[in-house]
Amino acid sequence: MSVSLRQLRAFVMIADCKSFTKAGDELFLTQSSLSGLIKEMEKQLDVKLFDRTTRQIHLSDAGERLLPHARRILDEVRLFDHETHDLKDFHQGKIRLAVSQQLAASGMPRLIQKFRTAYPSVQVTLLDCSIEEVISRVQSLDADIGIGPERTLGADILADELFESPFHAVLPATHVLADRPHIAWGELEREHVITLRGNFTQRLMDELPKELSSRLFRADYEVNFLSTALGMAQMGFGLTITLPHAKNWVDQHGLVMRPLTEPSIHRKFMCYTHKRRSPTSAMSAFLRFLKGYAKAWE
Repeated sequence: MSVSLRQLRAFVMIADCKSFTKAGDELFLTQSSLSGLIKEMEKQLDVKLFDRTTRQIHLSDAGERLLPHARRILDEVRLFDHETHDLKDFHQGKIRLAVSQQLAASGMPRLIQKFRTAYPSVQVTLLDCSIEEVISRVQSLDADIGIGPERTLGADILADELFESPFHAVLPATHVLADRPHIAWGELEREHVITLRGNFTQRLMDELPKELSSRLFRADYEVNFLSTALGMAQMGFGLTITLPHAKNWVDQHGLVMRPLTEPSIHRKFMCYTHKRRSPTSAMSAFLRFLKGYAKAWE
């Protein structure tokens, strides 16, 4: 038995796409070529990997059991490729960072600038992405380091806490609540609150009392990006909610931030790395720098 990497990639891609056509597009293979790879693999293994109908395709029982092993083999091959590149001098001075979009747009540019001043020979590539993509990019080795809020981890991911931030209300300096040193969540009930769609708000709603969260977060004031929420707050549509690392953005819009209390809710931000990825000297230097700098985001 000699299963090839091409067969394993085809098997995993079909399982992910649940379609020979879509998997072929991803792998730049014709449907007949892809089907041939799977038939060869099934013949070599003497098992059926997929149950096919005229409309759908599903993993067989054998396919379900073999899929995690196929993923692990492909992960090991990617890891081998990356470690090989890291042995070459030209790659030692490069770091790829996957960072959640808000932090990438607000806090990271200053950090990267300061790091490049201290380590001018190290090239830093910033990959701004959704929170969920941060971990997946580290998992797939598309990024060396991931930075983002705390999330559920895969078995191959390590997480170190960088900092913990309290939620703040963002409002015009002329607003009646702007004179307060802090604002209770309950005081927002009388205000229009501009919130972000997705996990940022959903997790916050889960942590607040149910009655309060249902009154605060209304669909007619939901937007996709913090930049939109800040622009709307600047124009007087309402208040919005963010974390301290967005202060530069808030200042640029002429707005102010006040801590939200009663209850005081915090969000943990983590540094994610691959468990089996050997850190390069550049990565080690950046991680040391990052842990010292991150306290400024609390």
